[in-house]
Amino acid sequence: MGESPGCCSVWAHCLHCLYSCHWKKCPKDRTQTNQCECIWFGLLFLTFLLSLGWLYVVLILLNDLHNFNECVTDPLPQQTCQPTPHLGTPGFLFQHWGHWMDWSPAFLLVISLLVTYASLLLLLALFLRLCGQPLCLHTTHKVLLLLIILLVAAGLVGLEVQWRQEWHSLRLSLQATAPFLHIGAVAGITLLAWPVADTFYRIHQRGPKILLLLLFFGVALAIYLVPLFISSACIMESKDLPPKPELMGHRGAPMLAPENTLMSLRKTAECGAVVFETDVMVSSNGIPFLMHDERLTRTTDVATVFPHRVNSHSSNFSWTELKRLNAGAWFLQRRPFWGAKQLSGPDRKDAENQTVPALKELLKEAEAHNLSVMFDLRRPPRNHTYHDTFVNQTLETVLSSGVPQDMVLWLPDEDRAYVQQRAPQMRQIYGHLGGHSTERPLFLNLPYQDLPLLDIKALHQDNVSVNLFVVNKPWLFSLLWCAGVDSVTTNDCQLLQQMRYPVWLISPQTYLLMWIITNCVSILLLLWTFLLQRRCAKKRERAGLETAVLLTRINAFIME
Repeated sequence: MGESPGCCSVWAHCLHCLYSCHWKKCPKDRTQTNQCECIWFGLLFLTFLLSLGWLYVVLILLNDLHNFNECVTDPLPQQTCQPTPHLGTPGFLFQHWGHWMDWSPAFLLVISLLVTYASLLLLLALFLRLCGQPLCLHTTHKVLLLLIILLVAAGLVGLEVQWRQEWHSLRLSLQATAPFLHIGAVAGITLLAWPVADTFYRIHQRGPKILLLLLFFGVALAIYLVPLFISSACIMESKDLPPKPELMGHRGAPMLAPENTLMSLRKTAECGAVVFETDVMVSSNGIPFLMHDERLTRTTDVATVFPHRVNSHSSNFSWTELKRLNAGAWFLQRRPFWGAKQLSGPDRKDAENQTVPALKELLKEAEAHNLSVMFDLRRPPRNHTYHDTFVNQTLETVLSSGVPQDMVLWLPDEDRAYVQQRAPQMRQIYGHLGGHSTERPLFLNLPYQDLPLLDIKALHQDNVSVNLFVVNKPWLFSLLWCAGVDSVTTNDCQLLQQMRYPVWLISPQTYLLMWIITNCVSILLLLWTFLLQRRCAKKRERAGLETAVLLTRINAFIME
């Protein structure tokens, strides 16, 4: 790689020891492993990029990572979790493991350690290269780098196999992060110019020099031109910012209270949300009640009260049996979301006393708090008494409750015509883009990943409202806000309710100016770096010639 008269400093020697694990001295022969050193340095750089990219993936997936902790479909062993058409992407760990755990901190900790390790090793390599030290990477580091690559590859394959729809989330996230990722990429290519220029002037073969130059400046040019392809709803004038989207509580306020309980409904109202979103099942004796999972083990104490029926379908319990279950104590034993605050004394006592609520109870409580209710129906097993009459049973419960019909948002597609005939004032919510030939949807409830497929302005011109789910992170909420979405379904209504403005909003002129200035500064620094390294190379060349002349004179003197 390059030559130097010895270890350039004590610091360089110490760092060389960390990199190569040669603790006694620097190796004298620095020319035989040049090609191998370059290969391992390239692998190190690739590992750094992969680990950094995987960290970005994990940070984006935090919005949906709660789905790993629960099962939203049939949890029987022969089944696999599949996406439901209305309520989002399911998780699968709770189904297969049977134990609840919030994986967010674990994922973040592991990937942060990998990124830190790769970053420090890369910085060591760059520093040693600038000091003219050999890059003799130790076998331990080589093994760890290969393990990191395999781990990231396994994560990407797992994402493709088990959670493929999250690729849409990643593509959507670029609308929120691409302007800043571009600045980071420009800064990175600018910093990389120094070791690249140093290597360029140390290589003597013409072919490798040209190849290195073309590769580096080709990548730099591509990075400079990336903004031509960046499109974001938040690149707009402040005066054109749409109204803030309204909030719908996903099973209530599950970060503040046990999900699908009356306490959760009250917390939803306190958050300023306008809709309580939930799921409805029917008991074995025909009473519609609130429950998301098809097993009661995650959100009740069924394992204690009915230990021999933990695997029974939730709809196979009678209403009397369901009222015996505690639906809130679990919330105090484990936090369902990373970052959720501990409950205060009165709230703890309230949570401890929560039970499974009937749909009729919920409607009465919602009316008292001026909340609308949107629910999906989770049909019981085929051998259930009310399997075929579940829709009618639920509709009769709503009508007999005496609450205004327009406070109920009907989400299920099944028997929609019958529901409209019986309850014409009930608001019909559609979970798909295509409408029916006889009617035009006025309210869409879709996954947030469908945003690129929507023409929000055109929908608003047709008086169609759009709700997207499930939105938990400020960056995503800000993007949907800028896009003009009418409302979002969220687990964290408290956080989103406190937001008064999108995380960032840049006018097109300001962004163009940022792009031009960033690129121009980077180009000037690149040219300055290569010119400076050229001067250093000439000095090294002159020093080498002077040394050669001096050695020749010494040899001649000795010969005389």
